[in-house]
Amino acid sequence: MRPNTSVEPAEYRIEGGGYAAVVLVLGAAVRELTHDGRPLVVGFGAAEAMPNFRGAFVAPWPNRIEDGRYSFDGADHRLPINEPERGTALHGLVHDIPWSLVDHTGSSVTLACTIAPSAGYPFEVALEARFGVDVQGFRTDITATNTGSRRAPYGVCPHPYLVAGPSPLDEWVLDLPAATVLTVTPDRLLPVAKEPVAGTPFDFRAAHALGDVKIDHAFTDLQRDADGRATVRVIDPIHGSGTAMVWGGSCPWVQIHTADLPLKPESTRLGLAVEPMTCPPDAFNTGEDLIVLEPGETHRTGWTISAL
Repeated sequence: MRPNTSVEPAEYRIEGGGYAAVVLVLGAAVRELTHDGRPLVVGFGAAEAMPNFRGAFVAPWPNRIEDGRYSFDGADHRLPINEPERGTALHGLVHDIPWSLVDHTGSSVTLACTIAPSAGYPFEVALEARFGVDVQGFRTDITATNTGSRRAPYGVCPHPYLVAGPSPLDEWVLDLPAATVLTVTPDRLLPVAKEPVAGTPFDFRAAHALGDVKIDHAFTDLQRDADGRATVRVIDPIHGSGTAMVWGGSCPWVQIHTADLPLKPESTRLGLAVEPMTCPPDAFNTGEDLIVLEPGETHRTGWTISAL
């Protein structure tokens, strides 16, 4: 008998309803998303390492943890610092590890991984992410199950950089139905206080052009429709195109980032990061909206990106 020498692909392509997406095995990152050939996100090449967390899957915490330190159930923990310039633990533990294939069809792919106990996160959480496309858009559904023997702190978000159209980001119109912004320190981008957006440069409840505003903030108090869904839209008014992101009540927060990257001018303001989050930055320390999974408990959430 010949040995099985087949090699699992490094990525999976799915198509349906005019949408096409490429999802990597490494980190379950979304490398590419288009509708009728038009890019809806800032992608990257097949041979390129994921830049600036484009399309990353972020768990078991979104955004930053100050100094990588937190306390939970009476024990102190220290996570590896992967943002040394700010001294934080950034964007979780699964964006740079391989996931395993659960199922793949022409229009969907499901990947899974398990966060194994470690010195900084001594908990075991199994993740499953299903990505699917149809006429409604590109849908992601996430389940997280505590497969360990102790309670586990948990949070999750995606990290797409949405693209409205070919015009520069400054000309895009942002519709962000959020009444409250979480202000941050200018040097480390760590939380300071929740404040009303009224009278600030961060008030996009009445949609208008982004201009030269720089945003890297979390927002909450989201206006929702009758089904409890929040929607963020970016529109290119010159070319008449746009992209929307929709999610339910399981994500009460959204991080918005205009991708101002002074050390990477070639990547600056190429797209608008829109990251629905189950909890705000540094929730492992503040406890705000932090999910605590009991042993055997499962949490579910999801979001959809669609063309306008």
